[in-house]
Amino acid sequence: LLLDHVFQRLGVASQGCVDHPIVLTEAVCNPLYSRQMMSELLFECYQVPKVSYGVDSLYSFFHNRRQNWPCSGLVISSGYQCTHILPVLEGRLDAKNCKRINLGGCQAAVYLQRLLQLKYPGHFAAITLSRMEEILHEHSYIAEDYIEELQKWRSPEYYENNVHKMQLPFSNKLLGSTLTSEEKQERRQQQLRRLQELNARRREEKLQLDQERLDRLLYVQELLEDGQMDQFHKALVELNMDSAEELQSYINKLSLSVEQTKQKILQAEVSIEVDVVDSKPETPDLDPLGSEQSLEDVESINEFEPLFAEEQPEVEKPVAAVQPMFNLAEYHQLFLGTERIRAPEIVFQPSLIGEDQAGIAETMQYVLERYSKEQQAILVQNVFLTGGNTMYPGLKARIQKELLEMRPFQSSFQVHLASSPVLDAWYGAREWAVEYMSREEGWITRKDYEEKGGEYLKEHCASNVYVPIRLPKQAPRTTEGLAPSRVLTSSTGNPCEQ
Repeated sequence: LLLDHVFQRLGVASQGCVDHPIVLTEAVCNPLYSRQMMSELLFECYQVPKVSYGVDSLYSFFHNRRQNWPCSGLVISSGYQCTHILPVLEGRLDAKNCKRINLGGCQAAVYLQRLLQLKYPGHFAAITLSRMEEILHEHSYIAEDYIEELQKWRSPEYYENNVHKMQLPFSNKLLGSTLTSEEKQERRQQQLRRLQELNARRREEKLQLDQERLDRLLYVQELLEDGQMDQFHKALVELNMDSAEELQSYINKLSLSVEQTKQKILQAEVSIEVDVVDSKPETPDLDPLGSEQSLEDVESINEFEPLFAEEQPEVEKPVAAVQPMFNLAEYHQLFLGTERIRAPEIVFQPSLIGEDQAGIAETMQYVLERYSKEQQAILVQNVFLTGGNTMYPGLKARIQKELLEMRPFQSSFQVHLASSPVLDAWYGAREWAVEYMSREEGWITRKDYEEKGGEYLKEHCASNVYVPIRLPKQAPRTTEGLAPSRVLTSSTGNPCEQ
């Protein structure tokens, strides 16, 4: 369904098939089974002519290449869910030394939400995950030296100059402060009418239940009068009664209750016609024989008891406007101080949120140490940053500081940021498709799919490394099972096959 929607939006759907080449991005070191299922869907369902798979961060690396850039480099791709360190040697991905950190923009947003909810428990519901992502994009930055930056925030002057304030939505209208006496009287009359309707509805429901119960009891009494004793005793057991006297007592009580309810309904109708309100609201009677009443309705009735005072003043005294003791706008503000640097810092220090992982700096150093000194010098000449989570101000300076600490004295390195970290993957895939459209490199045709399987991958400059499935060798058969094969192979006369 998702692909149907995408093809329809792109305008390439025609007669149940897609006669255009498709370029898809996949995860680094994508499992063969995932690629197999996608190839089967594209070739069998949509009848595409050819397909190419690539890695989004490598497409971004391909798009941002320049004439003076080396074809090798260290790609740092940080997205919404995870961060990858990808070494590229001579234009090809070295998949054996790729590393992944399970932290990205999503975890930073959740961490910021938790920090602000603890800081402002009164605005717990207003601090949503979408607002936290907005704060991350607009107010957060990466500290070049995290400990030193925290020390700066201890200064009141630095705090006042760098704190950001975010205004939450609120209502400045207070009940009782802007209502006139006429509006209050009209609201009171509306509440009284609603309460009268509620009482009338409850009386009708109670009358119906009592009448049904009374009809049932009268039917049982008729059984006694007709002399049907067996059915009468059986009905008494169902009603949980012991004798005919108890039955008659219940009939009298229910008859009296039904008459009283009818009288109350008539009185209520008369009072509504002449617009006369009783001195005190009638609380609904508790029915022990089956009627149920919610506690919320009883509380709502008790809430309006002051409205039914016996003596109403002829002239209502004017009520002074209620002036708030504090500024509501300031109360609904979020002050963003150290949270601006604490949330994005988790990709460098995952221990801040309790994750037992290495940060970007440690992982980058671990990847570089797997190469020789000559290869390390080549990789650090083009440290490339891409992905939506690399758009924080100060990230490039932080990576440069970390490289300066881990690299040998007076060694050179260069750090580059993608021109558009979010969209460069799409631009790179488009440029690659245009450049390689007439070539066979990187494209999987339907013939390749049928011969080599759905997991097959043709490598190119922005793709994963294809590792075919190696089936285990079969165990040697018994002598009885091998005898016929020996006769067949010996007849061919080929010693290699024998």
